[in-house]
Amino acid sequence: MTPQEPSEQHKSSSSQTLDSQLSTEDNSIEQVSGTEQSPAEIHYRHPTILSTFLAALQFLLVTPAFTRRPFSPKEMGKSTGYYPLVGAILGIILLGFNFLLSQIAAWNSSPLPTALTLALWTLLTGALHLDGFLDSCDGLLGGSSPEQRLKIMRDERVGAYALVGGILLLIIKFSALLAIRESSLANIPLALILTPTLGRWGIAISIVAFPYARSKGLGRDIKDNASWRQALLATLITLSIVIVTAILWKEWIGIIAWIAAALTLLCGVYFALRRIPGLTGDVYGALNELMEVVVLLVLSIGR
Repeated sequence: MTPQEPSEQHKSSSSQTLDSQLSTEDNSIEQVSGTEQSPAEIHYRHPTILSTFLAALQFLLVTPAFTRRPFSPKEMGKSTGYYPLVGAILGIILLGFNFLLSQIAAWNSSPLPTALTLALWTLLTGALHLDGFLDSCDGLLGGSSPEQRLKIMRDERVGAYALVGGILLLIIKFSALLAIRESSLANIPLALILTPTLGRWGIAISIVAFPYARSKGLGRDIKDNASWRQALLATLITLSIVIVTAILWKEWIGIIAWIAAALTLLCGVYFALRRIPGLTGDVYGALNELMEVVVLLVLSIGR
């Protein structure tokens, strides 16, 4: 069953997906952060380390507004270098939450802590990447032309491919987390920190290394203002996190998981570019989800 082409009403109402954040006009910048300012003030604001980090944090996670102004395109573009760090922060939050749940004696042998941790994982990201995965399932697997697939990906309605793909994705994530937890509670920190870190490293690399499908909007601005410096920074941050986790938990399987994630990224990009002329925010979300699944599977097997 192929999803129908979206109506104009549905196109204008979509606001929750990563693709809609990356493909709307300058008003998307205002949605990401702060209050409305003139385009000139937004465009020429000089990015700082703090502002670019906050832009990444506020863009990828559900957080309070850290600034009372919108982030400039340059800040949004340069923020891609900090995406893996945001992933690590997400992992630390999940780790603390999971630790609290593990203190409930009645749940020691129950899958509830794993299910609740996965639910918080989704909520803290605003289901942004999951929604992108669903739209990508409908768009990339349906449609008869690149133009039609791009239209389908902007439709907020859920088709058969999205429904089945989303259910399978969550089942596999839950099962992998449960397998890691059952092997040893000490294995959970490695999974919860490395998985979101490597997934967001993949987004940063995808933005810098591969073409963007749409000609204007915030996504175009991010792409145009992100360079290989941001890709290098993202890679160095990821490497540091992999090394730190390996030292703390005396386990170097994170390197293998990183290699597997990189191969997943290349395969996913190759498939997407055969279906549409460039990547979109939805595809970034899908790549993140696929990489997270692969990392969890590697960690569950390796343990």
